[in-house]
Amino acid sequence: MKFTKLGRAAVVAVAGTILLSSCAANEPAGDAPAGSDAPASTLSGDLAGAGASSMGAAQEAWVAGFQTANPAVNVTYDPAGSGAGREQFIAGGVSFAGSDAVLKDDELEGTFGACVADTLPVDLPVYISPIAVIFNVEGVDSLNMDAATIAGIFSDQITNWNDPAIAEQNPDVTLPDAPITAVHRSDDSGTTENFTEYLTATAGDVWTEGVFETWAYGGEGAQGTSGVVDAVSNGTNTIGYADASRAGSLGTVALKVGEEYVPFSPEAAAAAVDASPRIEGRHEGDIAVELDRTSTEAGTYPLVLISYAIACTDYTDDAQAELVKEYLTYVASAEGQEAAQANAGNAPISDALREQILAVVDTIQ
Repeated sequence: MKFTKLGRAAVVAVAGTILLSSCAANEPAGDAPAGSDAPASTLSGDLAGAGASSMGAAQEAWVAGFQTANPAVNVTYDPAGSGAGREQFIAGGVSFAGSDAVLKDDELEGTFGACVADTLPVDLPVYISPIAVIFNVEGVDSLNMDAATIAGIFSDQITNWNDPAIAEQNPDVTLPDAPITAVHRSDDSGTTENFTEYLTATAGDVWTEGVFETWAYGGEGAQGTSGVVDAVSNGTNTIGYADASRAGSLGTVALKVGEEYVPFSPEAAAAAVDASPRIEGRHEGDIAVELDRTSTEAGTYPLVLISYAIACTDYTDDAQAELVKEYLTYVASAEGQEAAQANAGNAPISDALREQILAVVDTIQ
């Protein structure tokens, strides 16, 4: 498979509002780990990325693993959100970005600060994870809901926990006669875009607000994935949505898919991605997936997000090109995906998808 010079693909996201770097960040360059036959790394320099907060735990694992193998490299990632990450990447403030949504057509019409002129960045799907509908109701650990019920809650049409729409799907659960507080992301968020895309596709007669990154409806707003999780955790009778790796001990919703209720899991999320086609009309080398939100295939969990690494394939700075190329190679590798799964609980990408991603990463220069 041959790829022309493209542009950049950004690395994805992280949770919270901190800069991520591994515990190896301050170690001096040195020999390979004891007992290893691998030569010592000669890679050095600073690499900065920014973007989606959904992949915080995965990025922690990737940064730690990469810096352990390359002690003279310092990687930082600002989990400022998908929109902010794309903005920083477009401006040239970071060398890669992470986003829960692919670059938009109007963004692709502009210029990219770190890329060679007249090249387009690429979107590489390096992180797959279910989005969990999380809640905090005393004595309730899990609930069943169809898409119309979730849409009704987040559009303020269902406002009480013992509403028949919820109660009828959960006959064995004692629900409180209490108002629902729905929490959403207040920042530009790819997670919000994926969530509203799911509601639009599966409950469009109830959810009439359409698809958006920035919440423009009612409810309580919170900054970033961590903000939503904190607001749901610290509130009473609250509900929200977040990357499933951050659900913790909160209650979660099993979605109605076909005739069954499917709880989130890495396997169910991966099954939904495998059943989905590519987005048509994208530029060469771009790997954007058209998620099938309406699938009724058994065992699929359609409320899933794909976080994309966004990077140039032709950088104005050769040293940054080398760092991005090596970092993304590790991120997409089986080792990198296993490290992320262990830390974040996401679904590792398939071998076939890995081969496609690495073919594009190999063109970075």
